[in-house]
Amino acid sequence: MLKIEDLTVGYGKRYLIEDANATMEDGRLIALIGRNGAGKSTLLRALAGQDRPITGRVLINGEDIETLPPHRLAQLVAFVTTERVRIPNMTCEDVVGLGRAPYTDWIGRLSAEDKEIVMQSLRQVGMEDYAHRTMDKMSDGECQRIMIARALAQSTPVVMLDEPTSFLDMPNRYEMTLLLRELAHHDGRTIIFSTHELDIALNLCDDIALVDTPRLVYGPVAEVVATGAIERLFRSSRVSFDPRTGQVKFRP
Repeated sequence: MLKIEDLTVGYGKRYLIEDANATMEDGRLIALIGRNGAGKSTLLRALAGQDRPITGRVLINGEDIETLPPHRLAQLVAFVTTERVRIPNMTCEDVVGLGRAPYTDWIGRLSAEDKEIVMQSLRQVGMEDYAHRTMDKMSDGECQRIMIARALAQSTPVVMLDEPTSFLDMPNRYEMTLLLRELAHHDGRTIIFSTHELDIALNLCDDIALVDTPRLVYGPVAEVVATGAIERLFRSSRVSFDPRTGQVKFRP
């Protein structure tokens, strides 16, 4: 479980999100949405312990992440960036094995249990057959699955992803989100991902975290829709949003 208490994030004197409070339960797939520049990536980095918030704190299973040493933080939260990753000289198995770093000895030696966790992580994302391949000869979607497998290998209760579908075509965006939902529900992890795909967020996720500057509106999808915040924030001449059904239509 991840808990946000009176959290304010931003740059210098520019506050993007102020006094945010939310409790994100285990086993939930959570979409972080908002307009460009609203602070989604900034919030994710603060929740992952990569950037310090201006005020407030983040608790994972009751532990204040700001007080934790790096190896303990890495045992609680895994973070997948939006960058395209191509590692030509390492097999996918070795890349996923990096996720076991918080648990290995000082030279990074993997135990038999670590190796089994690596293979299980690859199986969970459907990439077991790619274990001995290198990522420089794989598609964007395949590489993204390997990076998700590395995050799973960290065995953390919380996984965060910054726009994991940004380089994928529409069918693969849905497939990737369905994979994340299955992992959240099956493993009981809290999985949070930022996205611009409003229809995916509303139709495939359990909860919504909406950045409505400077507020963070959080709750189950139906409850957030009922507030009218999504309709107000995303209303435009090209977007039609029906708050009764949660359906989003886009006009060319």
